[in-house]
Amino acid sequence: MIRRRAGRTAVVAVLLAAGALLVTSALRDTLTYYRTPGEVLGDPDGARERVRLGGDVVPGSLRRDGDLVVFRLAEGGHEITVEQRGVPPETFREGEGAVIEGTLSADGRFRSDRVLVRHGNEYRPSTSPAEPPDAR
Repeated sequence: MIRRRAGRTAVVAVLLAAGALLVTSALRDTLTYYRTPGEVLGDPDGARERVRLGGDVVPGSLRRDGDLVVFRLAEGGHEITVEQRGVPPETFREGEGAVIEGTLSADGRFRSDRVLVRHGNEYRPSTSPAEPPDAR
């Protein structure tokens, strides 16, 4: 009886370990790490893999040329030039925070394929009148 229970316990442990290994290997390809421009510029080899880069869009740096959007992203006194193919979100603006995903190219430009706009966690209701003018 004890031998049978030990055998079952061993089989369950092996199955759990195999499941954990499968989940870990599946997640490895989906993980992207968040970095700042200073970290990317300090370790360009690490940014050759897919990373998330966060910072503020530098005012005056945003240029659009067809489906190519070029801008600079800054954080902590460091700036990096970003090239984004496609249309960024409507809320994407100069001076606002953004998180982008992509890789650092050999020429030092960050090639992005996804832009997320950062926003604060404060909600402010609109300043529209409480009652429409013709609601009587």
